Amino acid sequence: MAEKKQLRVLIFGAHPDDPDSKSGGTAALYVKQGHIVKMVSLTNGDAGHMWEGGAPLAWRRRTEAANSGKTLGCEYITLDSHDGMLMPTLEVRDQVIAITREFKPDLVLSPRMWDYHPDHRACGTVVVDAMYMATVPNVVSRVEHLRAMPVIAYGYDHFQKPYPIQPDVVVDISSVLDQKIDALGCHISQMYEWLPYNRRELEQVPEGEAERNAWLHEYYHKNSLRLADKYRAELVARYGEERGRAAVAVEVYEGSEYGSPLTEENKDILFPF
Repeated sequence: MAEKKQLRVLIFGAHPDDPDSKSGGTAALYVKQGHIVKMVSLTNGDAGHMWEGGAPLAWRRRTEAANSGKTLGCEYITLDSHDGMLMPTLEVRDQVIAITREFKPDLVLSPRMWDYHPDHRACGTVVVDAMYMATVPNVVSRVEHLRAMPVIAYGYDHFQKPYPIQPDVVVDISSVLDQKIDALGCHISQMYEWLPYNRRELEQVPEGEAERNAWLHEYYHKNSLRLADKYRAELVARYGEERGRAAVAVEVYEGSEYGSPLTEENKDILFPF
């Protein structure tokens, strides 16, 4: 039997904590199988807080992202666009092209172009804009061009317009859910401060480190089960009745037409779980 190929998976997000929020479980599964994963935040996150901001917050979030990557077993970098100001400009596109060419991914994971946050929308747009251009030699010519576009898959979102996400691949991440939550917990500024504040739930966050960790795990276990229940039929279809019914966490992906196609033939190669 031929040896399985080592996959290279590149995960983009707008902010430090976006790539692992969308795909942390899938990333952990890749790493456990010996594949190579890189996460990229297109902004430095310097606006995502209620008390801190600017360069100190950017450095804090860069460190948090790197720690999350260590927890998942992958490299995690943050670029220097300002949080809340990301645009699908030529400059940002060229950054994405260069990163993609240097990493040479088989699969790129990205948000869709429709979302509540303008940075998320810009991230989805600039990533798909970059994929064909990564094959054009005279664009960003300092980095050798790709001979073929990678496959692109969009991560889950709940938005219904212009159309809801189409679940081409559902990944049971139950076995690594706690690892994903531990990675998210590295984003202290977000998980225990900004996001609860923004949800008007800051008073619910416990004081002690162990208590906070338990609170975060409980929060994400509940939300993960809701999403797994939403895609229960797809889980059963992919994993069989017993495992599909038992799954408590899922990450969902839709193939994009703006990269090489995600097909029935390559789906299980690119998502070998």
